[in-house]
Formats: sequence, structure tokens, C-alpha cells
Amino acid sequence: MPKFTFTGNIFFATISEISAALRKKEFSAVELTRAFCDRLEQFGPRYNALALTLRETALKKAKEVDRELKIDRPRNALHGIPYGVKDLLAVKGKPTTWGAKPYAGQVFDEDAHVIASLDKAGAILIGKLSMVELAGGGGYRFPSASLTGPGLNPWDRSRWSGGSSSGPGSATAAGLVTFSLGSETSGSILTPSAYCGVTGLRPTYGLVSRHGAMALSWTLDKIGPMCRSAEDCALVLSVIAGGDEDDPGSAGKSFRYAPQYARIPSEISVGYAPSDFDRSSDPAVRAGLQEALTVVKSLGVNLKEVEIPDFPYGALTSTIIGAEAGSIFEDLILSGKIDELADHRQAQGLKAGLEISATEYLRAMRVRALVKEAFRDLFLNVDLLLAPTRPSVATKISEPLDRGGAPAAPDTKRGLNGLIPAGNLAGLPALSLPCGFAAGLPIAISLVGRPLSENQLIATGKAFQSRTDWHRRRPPVET
Repeated sequence: MPKFTFTGNIFFATISEISAALRKKEFSAVELTRAFCDRLEQFGPRYNALALTLRETALKKAKEVDRELKIDRPRNALHGIPYGVKDLLAVKGKPTTWGAKPYAGQVFDEDAHVIASLDKAGAILIGKLSMVELAGGGGYRFPSASLTGPGLNPWDRSRWSGGSSSGPGSATAAGLVTFSLGSETSGSILTPSAYCGVTGLRPTYGLVSRHGAMALSWTLDKIGPMCRSAEDCALVLSVIAGGDEDDPGSAGKSFRYAPQYARIPSEISVGYAPSDFDRSSDPAVRAGLQEALTVVKSLGVNLKEVEIPDFPYGALTSTIIGAEAGSIFEDLILSGKIDELADHRQAQGLKAGLEISATEYLRAMRVRALVKEAFRDLFLNVDLLLAPTRPSVATKISEPLDRGGAPAAPDTKRGLNGLIPAGNLAGLPALSLPCGFAAGLPIAISLVGRPLSENQLIATGKAFQSRTDWHRRRPPVET
């Protein structure tokens, strides 16, 4: 049989498209996996996206998949699909560095729960992907805060791919993997998804097990998919979601993708703030955001103007993450190895976490309970919230992250400013959707819903993507 020649089309195809081709035997899982491994190894270093190739075990798994497909025994849509994971997820017997020098030689003796679930489904793990060191715990000033260097954006390598899931963002956007798993404590799935032009899902807190993942904040961490489309996110979530007694934060819930039961757009109400799409965003992205808002309106949803509840979301998030991360990394801090981190400010921030008192932490958690209550009240009037994922395009890798963008025009309304930390505090699911470009760089909108409303989020996101092709756009990567 002649060797199948892969083109850029397959590297940017959706899970369903690749799955259909595998079942039709247009190519084998081994051929597909080898092609993706070649591509990941060739281009991954170009974006500082590759932490570790897993070619040998991937090809072994692909042979197993081919045996099953030969006798027409596909397991599900992920059977034979090559993917990558953020390097905070343990892979048995392989280095799991957490993106940080002090953990460069760390090896675990079992797979993370989500990796075991994907393996059971027949998905093929081809590589571990880079990340900001310790998922950004303690705060970092420059994108270079990583064992593999700054995550570079496939749309413009002078720009950041976003933290802390920088490798998953770059690798998915560049077609080096079909999908990836990232993690979010406060923005680490949504930000790289927006900056790199991919579709990213932050699941409801507790819906996906974190067993085998580096902990940064026990009460905020979440693992979710970064994909080509909203539907791809659903296909991945249906495999990785589910209760796990090894994760104390598990919600004990599963997810079944059921688009037939989601309400159509005309039956749902969406809360938004006009100022978020104009005065509160960078001038360069406003035209694209306004166009995206027009598309959402065309779906027939009932748009309602709302404002986010008034709480100090940033301060609350910083206190909770700081206190929990200080406890989690106490041994690292006290050993002095914390000073091996690439970003000095991050090391100092983690040390400061040990100084947060129990009183401060408990006060923040009490206010957090009020945040959850306020969002429950807000969702009595709307089904989803809509806002720009980020108010500007990806930052330059040479610029400090605390530099800030162009000042927004003053506005008397709060809008939905602060929705990323607020949504994480309340444990809400969110879906980031590519919605255009500004100066050649991707921009995105996000939908946020009630806990466990992933089916409605995905259905609405799929409706948006049926009217746009932003999620189909490709960065200028060799094919």
C-alpha cells in the first residue's frame, strides 16, 4: 500500500472529520500519528510549545487502534485522534516538569485521571506541551517565565501565546495536535485560546478530575479542552468529565453531549454590556468585537443589558490563590529552590503567599460565597453571559505583562469587566470562540453559563461557528 501523503488540511481538521477518515480507512492510525509526531517535533520548538515528545508510546497505541479499526470496532469519536497535554498532567514514567527548573526531573508512577480516561477512549497522546512555570503561581512579569522559554504565538512569533497554558494554545493553533488539554485557575484556558485563535472550554469546577495534575489552588483549578471547534470541545469533555473519588473537589457529575436537547438560540436570553464591545476594549479590536456581536444578534437570542455584580474579584482571587499556592509549595519555598524559578517576581510572590493569614483567607472565602450567590441571582434573569474573552490582542513577548494596554475610555457602567476571575470564583463554565482579527492577530468572545450548563454553551457556540469561519482560519505555518 502506498504511503499516504498528509497535507495541511488534515492537521487542521476537526475531531469528527479525522475520525470519519480513519473509519473509512483513508489512512491508518499509525500513519496519522507518525505525521502528527513529525509535525509536533518539527514545529513545536519553533513556538517553545513542546516539553516532551511521546512518539514511541504514541505509535504503540496507534498500532492497537489500527487492530481495532481493522475489525470495525471504533470506540468513539476520539478513537485514534492525536492530542497533547499541558505539562502539569502526569504521564506514567515520563518527566512532568510543571514548567519549572526545580521539577525538571520529576517522574510519577501513574497517569493523570484525564489521561487514563482518554487512553481508554482510544485517543493517542503524542506529547507534553509547555506551560508557564507552576502555572503562574505567585504572579509573573514576563512571558519567559517557563522552563522552555516564552510561548510564541503561531500568528506572530513576536507575540505571546498566552499563559499559563501557552504550549496547548500554540500547538493547537499551529495544527501540531488535533486538540490539547490545558488548565485554568484564573484565565489560563481562556487567554491562550483567545490569543491563538482556538476554541477553549473551561468546565464547571469539579466536573473534570484533577487527580494527577499539579495543584495551584485546590478550590479554583480546572482542566479543560482547547480545540478546533465548540463541538470538538464537547467530544473531549464527554470523555474526560466524570466523578472521581481521588479528587476531593470532584462534583461527582458526568457530561453527555446531547445537542438535541439544548434550547435553540431564540429560546435563550444572553446578558451583555454594550460598553464591553466598545469603550472598555482596545480601539484596535472594537470593530471585530462589534461584528461578532452582530452575528450573535443574528442567531435570534434575546439580548439583555446586564452588569456584573460589584465585588473586588482580582483581590479575592489573588488572596485565595496566594494562600493555597503558598501552602502547596511550602516545601519548595522553605528549601530555597524557589529561587531557581525563571521569574524572580514569581518566586517572591509565592513566598508572600506564606504570609497570608488565616483571617485574610477566610474573609476572602466568605466574600466568595457572596459572589456565588450574586451570580445565582444574575442567572435568574439570563441564561448565558457574553463578553470579549480579552479586551486586546496578544501582548509582545518583550513587554512586561503588567504594562497594561491602552487606557479605556471612562464609563459610568461596570459592564462585565472582571468576568474571568469572577467566573472562576463562582465555578462557572465558559467557552471562548474566535471571532475575528485585529492587526493580523486573533480576537475572541466568551460565553459563560450556570454551573453544569456546558451543553447549552456548546450549542450556542456551535450556532455562532455555523455562521462564521474564524475557527477555521490557519496561522502561517508550513504544511
